[in-house]
Amino acid sequence: MPNNKKSHKKISIENHETAAFANIKKVKPVTNVPITGEFSASNAKDWVDENEK
Repeated sequence: MPNNKKSHKKISIENHETAAFANIKKVKPVTNVPITGEFSASNAKDWVDENEK
């Protein structure tokens, strides 16, 4: 089996520009968890509710 690294490139499929954590208000000190504003969290919840399967 050849060791061809070109065939194993990782391709990004996620677009983080519209993610809920795109507008980070602050970060928790120990865990580095991003805390978003209420508007971003509300938009994320609306998106999830609309796209339920």
